[in-house]
This record gives sequence, C-alpha cells and structure tokens, in this order.
Amino acid sequence: IAVEAGLVLMSEGLETAAYRSLFGGNEDEPAEADTSLQWWGNLIEPEQDRAYRSEPQYLLRSLPALPANLRRAEQAAARDLQWMITAELATSITVEATIPALGRVLLGVVIITATDQRIELFFG
Repeated sequence: IAVEAGLVLMSEGLETAAYRSLFGGNEDEPAEADTSLQWWGNLIEPEQDRAYRSEPQYLLRSLPALPANLRRAEQAAARDLQWMITAELATSITVEATIPALGRVLLGVVIITATDQRIELFFG
C-alpha cells in the first residue's frame, strides 16, 4: 500500500486483502457478540467469511499497549485473516504482535500462499 498525492494506492494482491481484512471495517465494532456497529458493506455481503470485522483495529484502539494484550490482538488478526485459508488462497498465516515503542503495537503477519509464496506484512 502506498500513498501518492494524498491517495491510497492498493494492489490486487493478498497484501491489500490482508490490510482491508484487519482495518477495513468499522473501527468502533468490537466484533464479538454485538454486530449492530458492523461496517455497512457487511449487510449486503452474501458470504459471511468475506465480511470485514476489523477486530484487531478495534482492539488496538481500545486496549492499552501491554504485553498481556498482545495475544488477544494476535488471535483477532488470525481470525480476520482465516478466510484466506478457507478460500485456499493461503496455506498458513502467522501473526505476531510486539511493542516496539511505548504505547505502540506492531502486528507482523506472514502469509504462505497456495503457490508457496511468502508474504511478510507489518502494521502498526
């Protein structure tokens, strides 16, 4: 993902799909039991696996950057990316959350595609 002249440019690859899966829904939706705050596009999506929940986005905004919260962010990101495995676009997805600086969380994602390509992404 690149920003040029104030516009976000995205590719058609799994990198963009991963970003949108993690950060493309409603940042105010906890994605747990209450779905009344979900992104409006989910209401017209016929396949629930393709809905944007953005649970990691919500957690990263609402929880303090503490080691105890890292596992929760990792699990949320893995859930939001699981559709890639279900759709057989990826064979494995690994998520690791770290605290590189005070009050900041970095999500590292490694996707092994169905064609054995390794994609490494960092969000934070």
